[in-house]
Amino acid sequence: KLVLARAWGFKSPLPHHISLGIFAGMQKERTTVSSSHRFKNILCLVSVALIASTAEALGSVAQEDSGAAVAIHAGRVIDGLSAAPLGPSIILVEGGRITEVGPDVVIPAGAQEINLSDATVLPGLIDAHTHVLFAPQDGKNPVLEKSVAFRTLEAAAAARLSLEAGFTTLRDTDSEGADFADVAVRDAIADGLIPGPRLLVSTMALSITGGHMNHVGLAPAIDQRVPQLAVMTDTVDEMIREVRRQVKYGADWIKLYATGTMRHVDRHTLQSLAQVDEEQVRAVVEEARRWRRDVAAHAYGGDGARAAVLGGVRSLEHGLLLEEDVLELMAERGTYWAATLSNFTRSTGLAGYPDDFVDRLRSRHAEAFRTALRLGVNIVFGTDAGRVPHGSNAGEFELMVGLGMSPMQAIQSATSVAAELLRLENEIGAVKPGFLADLIAVDGNPLDDIGLLKNVAFVMKGGVVVKETK
Repeated sequence: KLVLARAWGFKSPLPHHISLGIFAGMQKERTTVSSSHRFKNILCLVSVALIASTAEALGSVAQEDSGAAVAIHAGRVIDGLSAAPLGPSIILVEGGRITEVGPDVVIPAGAQEINLSDATVLPGLIDAHTHVLFAPQDGKNPVLEKSVAFRTLEAAAAARLSLEAGFTTLRDTDSEGADFADVAVRDAIADGLIPGPRLLVSTMALSITGGHMNHVGLAPAIDQRVPQLAVMTDTVDEMIREVRRQVKYGADWIKLYATGTMRHVDRHTLQSLAQVDEEQVRAVVEEARRWRRDVAAHAYGGDGARAAVLGGVRSLEHGLLLEEDVLELMAERGTYWAATLSNFTRSTGLAGYPDDFVDRLRSRHAEAFRTALRLGVNIVFGTDAGRVPHGSNAGEFELMVGLGMSPMQAIQSATSVAAELLRLENEIGAVKPGFLADLIAVDGNPLDDIGLLKNVAFVMKGGVVVKETK
């Protein structure tokens, strides 16, 4: 079922490049690419095939949903929507979807029964900001040190770690210079070759010459020959052309760098370099909309973040220097914000910087988060996994709650709110009849201790059990 097609209002099946190819059962056609891209994609597919060849022996790839009914006995249900949890319930799953939820559900004869009566059952979690083709040990320049084929193998392993941690859907916010390998990993998961969450990918992000993800420290003659970590687009025409190219080769989302990164932050004023203006952002957003795509903007704060919001991006990423007036705009316009708190600790994105600089940045980030809560900004769960270890995603919950978000708000940010961001609010993110059977379970009550979500005991994706340790 072409879920994203319905989310965008299409009523008939679409070709592969529009349907985004993220669900099993999709059409198998593939886009023709240039010789160089074809060669790289072949390497990627060979890589994931190698993992698939050993997956069965390792027990890592679950069998396809047989269609038989499954009845889950839950001690408590946090459905992703309600303000309070549901009591003991039976969740009936048929054909990969939830068909009934409640205390008095009649279990069909012959149904498989799963006893989670001493656990809390929740919707599968959604991380809206990840990089499966990046690993913390990569430093700043994986394109200089690793082949795309090897990074694709790493991505397959990373995807599995996230799935086993309870994250059944990821938005992957650019391939960090690995070309279109994220598309290959997404499709390999959807086709059942390797285990992993549903992936929505944004391939190669758009940046500017000298901006974020453009190499520094290399001699010009070398730099010009080395693949970059993003695509440099310095004019509106180049941006529009690149949006079309990204969609052609499989992008589900468009990623735009609206500000620079840490090296572009003034140490005294904490102002971040604005890489685009409102007109450029609007051009990218309108072109993406033509292809039924949304835009995510990396933005720390200042004029670049303001341009991103006014230009119509659907989500803003990081935002550690967001000012109150920009947050007010986000609340008014419904812009989503993935704060990625996990990536701005002393051991991750701020490692190596002077202590006083780090303290000021973290203080601003915390202030922005609390202000966003007060103003009612759509805060969505996002970790920057890849910058932080894959599979450790749930650590973000503790950081969010530590800054004033209630445990229920934090859970909903990773379920129903994240599903709305992805335009999949009628498919995932809730324990509700008609929704895909993406379910997890933890011992105890995460509303009392949000840290329990770091130890998921049960994972079901699309009606198929992929982890069961209880």
